[in-house]
Amino acid sequence: MMPHANPLSTAGRALLDRRNFLSRSVTGLSAVALASLLQQDGLMAEGGAARASVEFDPARPHAPRPPHAPPAAKNVLVIFCAGACSQLETWDYKPELMKRDGQRLEGGPAVTFQGPSGNLARPQYKFHPHGETGKMVSEMIPHLAEVVDDVAFIHSLTSKSNTHGPAENFLSTGFVLDGFPSIGAWVSYALGTENQDLPAFVAIPDPRGVPQASVNNWGPGFLPAVFQGTPFSSTQPIGNLAPPPAVSESADQAARGLLSQLNAEHLRRHPGDGSLSARIASYELAARMQLSVPAISDLSTESQQTLTMYGADSQNETKASFARNCILARRLIENGVRFVQLFNGAYASGGALNWDGHQKLREQYDVHGEILDQPAAALFRDLKQRGLLEETLVVWCTEFGRMPMFQKGAQGRDHNPQGFTAWLGGAGVKPGVSYGATDELGMKAVENVLSVHDLNATILHLLGLDHLKLTFRQNGIDRRLTDVHGHVIHDILS
Repeated sequence: MMPHANPLSTAGRALLDRRNFLSRSVTGLSAVALASLLQQDGLMAEGGAARASVEFDPARPHAPRPPHAPPAAKNVLVIFCAGACSQLETWDYKPELMKRDGQRLEGGPAVTFQGPSGNLARPQYKFHPHGETGKMVSEMIPHLAEVVDDVAFIHSLTSKSNTHGPAENFLSTGFVLDGFPSIGAWVSYALGTENQDLPAFVAIPDPRGVPQASVNNWGPGFLPAVFQGTPFSSTQPIGNLAPPPAVSESADQAARGLLSQLNAEHLRRHPGDGSLSARIASYELAARMQLSVPAISDLSTESQQTLTMYGADSQNETKASFARNCILARRLIENGVRFVQLFNGAYASGGALNWDGHQKLREQYDVHGEILDQPAAALFRDLKQRGLLEETLVVWCTEFGRMPMFQKGAQGRDHNPQGFTAWLGGAGVKPGVSYGATDELGMKAVENVLSVHDLNATILHLLGLDHLKLTFRQNGIDRRLTDVHGHVIHDILS
């Protein structure tokens, strides 16, 4: 019979020996003493408790706060084309791809995201020069083509993911995983807002629905929840703002007054309760929004000329609804909302409701281009003619690009995170420039290759924020929007 195994390890048996126990304890006691000395001198890193690089009053979380440096921009408007809008059908002109239409790409990927690759396919729209710069832009977006002299193009962006949800996360939060703060949440956490009657950060979903990553695009992640974006649109207003019909205005005001007194008394009895202060601040903002949001969402005050300029009177109801969203975005910026995220395209497989052109790209883009072009261009021009572009940064972006070849057996392009386009215009941006480049077929960034981290670092920089200093300690890590990456793209700045 085999003897029973000793359940104690060699190290465990050694600790039962008095001499071994005392000798091993010396190093442990030394470590404790060293930690104590470091803590006294302020050199010991903090533990996992939350620590913010921004100090704010929980009772006034959206009060305006100073940036790290003088800002070029006060507000940001992001136009986010969900579904991965093709750079080859919009902004990235590739004559060589036209020449090699229908040819096999030697040495190219046999299989891409969704399956086998087909042959190279020319851009599905003709390109024409526009503006004094002569920038070549697709005829799919003739209205947006008119603003090329006012914006800076980035043709060499890359992403960490070729899947829509994670790539949307990466663009909006700097991480492909869920649970991280969106850029708008970081900005409202850092700067607050000038208008205390409206949210600091508003997300405007497309009339057709929300993007694939949904609330991750405007969520607070591990930041205090008060900094999350508030989603509403011209067709989907904020719910439950109005009191029930049975409650009179005087009764509603009396109830609010009593609630305010009770909250103040409770806070007096529990001083220093930050979460309680934050809840009270949220309730008070909600009360103010009962008046401010309906007023700002009421487009009946807009002139017929403005409605027509945006396309809000279009017979295409989706286009008209998106146009009204664009007018809402301008009104929010006009009233001092710090960060506005405007979505074009909603989650749906096959690209029926967004820019995911896998099967019949030309047919799908004819629909999506019509919805995007006139309203978005009118929004940009309207900001400019009202003088708002002088202090507003406008960003057009998408989560990744498309391949230069069609998918085998289809008339559409597969996902391509290796090279795609975004542009910036307005406050602090050098107009009429193009930075970076993809290869001759538009497949891969090869000149001044950039990451989404660089784009986000640049957005923060224009707001006067140093992306290295804007942090929040979470689980023992000083987290940043740009993770451990990112460089400001100074060459596109004025």
